[in-house]
Amino acid sequence: MQKVSTYAYAAIVNLYILLFYVSLQVESDFLLSILSIFGVLSLIFSLFYLPASKRMLPFFLIVLAFLILIMSDSSITVGIFEGFRQMTSLIAILLIVPIISWILREEPYIEKIMSFAGDFLNTSRRFYFGIMVITQILSFFLLFGSIQTVYQFIQQLLGERKGEAWENFKGTALLRAFSLCTLWVVSIPSFVFIVNFLDASLWLSMLQGGVISLCAVLLAVLFSYFEEKHYKIDITSALKEEIDRAIGGGDRGHLSREVVEFASLFVLIFGTIFFLHGVFGLEILEIIPPVILTYTLLYFVIKNKVKSLKKNMEFYFTGYARGKAQQFSILLSVGLVIVALNLSGWGETMIDGIIAIEGAVPFVNLLTLLPFIPMILSFFGIGPLPVLVLVGGVLQNVSLPYPPELLVLSITSGSVISALLSPFILPAIVLSSENGLSIFKNGFQFNIVYAAAFYLFVQMYLQLVSVAL
Repeated sequence: MQKVSTYAYAAIVNLYILLFYVSLQVESDFLLSILSIFGVLSLIFSLFYLPASKRMLPFFLIVLAFLILIMSDSSITVGIFEGFRQMTSLIAILLIVPIISWILREEPYIEKIMSFAGDFLNTSRRFYFGIMVITQILSFFLLFGSIQTVYQFIQQLLGERKGEAWENFKGTALLRAFSLCTLWVVSIPSFVFIVNFLDASLWLSMLQGGVISLCAVLLAVLFSYFEEKHYKIDITSALKEEIDRAIGGGDRGHLSREVVEFASLFVLIFGTIFFLHGVFGLEILEIIPPVILTYTLLYFVIKNKVKSLKKNMEFYFTGYARGKAQQFSILLSVGLVIVALNLSGWGETMIDGIIAIEGAVPFVNLLTLLPFIPMILSFFGIGPLPVLVLVGGVLQNVSLPYPPELLVLSITSGSVISALLSPFILPAIVLSSENGLSIFKNGFQFNIVYAAAFYLFVQMYLQLVSVAL
């Protein structure tokens, strides 16, 4: 019975996404109604698979949405039908994008890339920088799974080097790198959603976020220097010894087939996404899932790995969809809240309140305050994705005196700090499951000073640019 319900859930979620893409081509009120019904079924099944503790947030959001609709005399029927269509494109990204990780499990791409860069990674600062760069690149494919993947590789390389000092070195590099991905990585759902909803330029948002991310990486490398001095260890000498032992001279610096394949795959996938978006004007939220699905299937067919593809597909229709039940339930519930706030006009009232604070308090404006929304809510267990979705949905219908690209950076900088500090959201939890340190230590204790420096740096940029414009 459980197996049947699991297959039914996977079928419902995938039909929900399929109907969404059909509705983009066929205008039909009946089809939209069916899409909303599948959204309701997806939420019911998602809640069914969650333990009681993880149902609390979706239930709270659903009740909040209904209260807003009732108190504002808005149409509950319209709110329900529109609300369950609000998050379809984002659910498609959450479901489809991670399947590209199937490719990375087939061959030792990461090991070969690290071997290729072995001569560059022979000092502690360079290695720290290299970890952060490869984590951000892999996040295009693996999302927060890049933390586990890179950590496990580092453990193979430095397995004998243990203790808090080494875990600080490895953990801060990984957590800071992944946190910064939310500024510019196009396959991170929260980033692509906020860009789309605020009607910001994808190119400018990615360029701006990428430059800020690079500066923040260099800031992290500087912090790592002082952290190494604090722990009084010589990481460079140990690194040289372990890299010589693990990589050796034969593979180091060698441009292998795996490195070329990985680079080609990266360029093909994301080049296609940018081409379709830039030339044909297709919505970025809509094109990412089919592009990634197409290239993933092509990889297994071209490489003649049909058996491996079959095994992955079996998992896709059994445990994979169920593993995302919590994310789906939260997003579907957030969709209801966004529609309720927009129908009632309460969302615009909230932004007007923030703007009133801006006028009353010197040196404070919307760009200063927006980062605190995801930062504060993350300590209540609400991750950056639902928060950015909610904030973006509200800001979408409000006229603001700032370029949308600056609003994108302001909001996503808050999600960076959330991922760095909050002990209740996935990045720190995933890292702690790998290195055995407490979530508080991996997140807040190791990164509070860096997070404050990052916030000040981003605010300097935002305020200078906003004044110049």
